[in-house]
Amino acid sequence: MDSYPDCSGCAGKRLAKDFVGGRTMRLRFIIDGRKLLRNCGRTVLHLPTTSLKVGRVTPCAPRHHSTAAAYKGLTRPTKARTAARRRLTRPTEVAAIPLLTTILAALALLNAGCRKSETGPATAAKPKIALVMKSLANEFFSTMAEGAKKHQAANPDRYDLIVNGTRNETDLAGQVNLVEQMIARQVNAIVIAPADSRALVTVLKRAKEAGILVVNIDNKLDADVLKQAGLTVPFVGPDNRSGARQVGEALAGRLKAGDKVAIIEGIPTAFNGQQRRLGFEDAMKAAGINIIGVQSGQWEMEKANSVAAAMLSEHPDLKAILCANDNMALGAVAAIQSAGKSGQVLVVGFDNIGAVRPMIADGRVVATADQHADQLAVFGIEAALKILKGEAPPADQTTAVDLVTK
Repeated sequence: MDSYPDCSGCAGKRLAKDFVGGRTMRLRFIIDGRKLLRNCGRTVLHLPTTSLKVGRVTPCAPRHHSTAAAYKGLTRPTKARTAARRRLTRPTEVAAIPLLTTILAALALLNAGCRKSETGPATAAKPKIALVMKSLANEFFSTMAEGAKKHQAANPDRYDLIVNGTRNETDLAGQVNLVEQMIARQVNAIVIAPADSRALVTVLKRAKEAGILVVNIDNKLDADVLKQAGLTVPFVGPDNRSGARQVGEALAGRLKAGDKVAIIEGIPTAFNGQQRRLGFEDAMKAAGINIIGVQSGQWEMEKANSVAAAMLSEHPDLKAILCANDNMALGAVAAIQSAGKSGQVLVVGFDNIGAVRPMIADGRVVATADQHADQLAVFGIEAALKILKGEAPPADQTTAVDLVTK
């Protein structure tokens, strides 16, 4: 609670709330500093033009003013008004409360309006872009994050960047919470690689309703769910099916018709996982290769390791395992090594992360696809900046995906 040592500094009209004896409530206008002296020892609510403060007024003079002394010094009209106020009934006194509330609310709105006019519209400042990704434990997304940070560092005057990621690939609730945090922080745009193509649509709709631009990267949101939600979100990313088909064709060149292979897919409800599985199936069917099973590794290395170990045990004549990302390919390679089948069972992946490149070089991994993780978020950020400036309409943009072999 603020203290006002100099009553003379309170000149001008101010609205005061005065509680007498803890019961009676009265509204009065304090005309100048002298009138404030008559309120010594009571709680007064000051409403200056720029702020709202509750304070306890301290007298200018060293002596204290008793109620009796203050009453004695009043003129006759003032005494009459004071006596009339003392005769107010409780209902009349309480009726002042809603009046005070209404006045306070009106003044608060006026004050807010003044602050807004002083700072100017939010769009005049640099846009704030939020990058929301999946698990940063996955090298692909940590590379994506680093690429985005470097781009912002090279363009500090164009935008501010907030980078977020989940604990793991299946942390849908965590990613929803990240989006809600970005809504609360009133960012201008959210560039998101959704952990699930359907589950994130609802919270992204809330973001759009809050006036936030949403740009989808990496894993495309489900078109049917978007349509049901009445939502349009531009997608910036590669053709995952085409990329996976190229990887599958590279593997097929090392096999013969009738060989048995298995697929370890990502999260089944993730659009990019679905597309990569379809691309693998396209290549295998075209080559006459037998797919004996498809199981999910949830994009995680440890999960894929367990799945691959079970496949190798159940199908001793398995010739290859097609993994929908490199993280799972690492798990499959470890399972093959543990089973003593290195060189007998081939592996392919997708993403071209740093950890898989030595395996490409020594043949433990036959092929992968590079969708340029360090640039993928940058593509989304650039698209968002153009849309915010009105330089481009919200539209899908297909980015490059390249086959990587030894």
